[in-house]
Amino acid sequence: MKELIIATRASALALWQAYHVKAHIEKHFDIKVTLNEITSQGDRILDRPLAFIGGKGHFTKELEDSILEGKAHMAVHSLKDVPTYIPDGLSLAAITQRQDQSDVLLSHKYSSLDDLPAGAVVGTTSLRRRMQLLHKRPDLKVKDLRGNVNTRLRKLKDGEYDAIILAYIGLHRLDLLKDIPFVEKLSFMLPPMGQAALGIEIIDNNPLLHEIAMSLNDKDSFWCTKLERDFISAIEAGCSAPVAVNATIDNNKVTIKAMVGYPDGTHIMERSMEAQFEKSQNLGFDLAKEVIKDGGLNILERAEEKFFKDAMAERL
Repeated sequence: MKELIIATRASALALWQAYHVKAHIEKHFDIKVTLNEITSQGDRILDRPLAFIGGKGHFTKELEDSILEGKAHMAVHSLKDVPTYIPDGLSLAAITQRQDQSDVLLSHKYSSLDDLPAGAVVGTTSLRRRMQLLHKRPDLKVKDLRGNVNTRLRKLKDGEYDAIILAYIGLHRLDLLKDIPFVEKLSFMLPPMGQAALGIEIIDNNPLLHEIAMSLNDKDSFWCTKLERDFISAIEAGCSAPVAVNATIDNNKVTIKAMVGYPDGTHIMERSMEAQFEKSQNLGFDLAKEVIKDGGLNILERAEEKFFKDAMAERL
């Protein structure tokens, strides 16, 4: 193989991630790497929350199709966007080392979440963030926030929001934090499956591609995100559902925590499990069974119904 083509979304953050992988491959392998920039469905539809669109893979399907059609050899994804179902013929072969998973509150007016007055408008389209924010501060008003990172920051600067919530890692990678007067990491927020890690997806049964992918793999990140994806798969939650799940490894002990609830911050269920690493293979599935046994699926079903009802009423 003389040339390797990476499929990537065309957003600034996705391109940063793809170029990061490109640099690694060209440093360690005698292969030229080029990018196939693709605009995904999730990037095209910006006039409504992703939860309204239905389905899964809003940011990944077009990239996967390009590999299956022979237009690319590999896709670089933000792992949090990758559904737990991988199409036949493809493999999610490697997960890069996970970095800071924090969500951050950004504002040009207020120094912290505690400083926000009652009724302040906070921007986020994530039902997971909405759930946790309103659980802590039910007096705030949450307003949808779509667009790429720079678009969201411009809306904040223009005063459309008192504050917005984004993932720390994207802002850090694009060196955008220095331009925001007030930044607060929200330590109480549990992240979504896969946040702050990249997923490397390739064609199955290609030994060279597998070798290249594995050179990017971090074993602890791969293991933790596998458990998170097992949990999400078992409860059949989409990327936009009000669900948080996070697995960590500390001194050979694996801990996984999960939260489900209503997007308005009510009916919150939190559960966790831990095990020694060598006995943690099924920890994600086991936690899902406990959440299901305790009524978690009913919460998610009612949460979806309530969100659509409230959101449609608000739009009318």
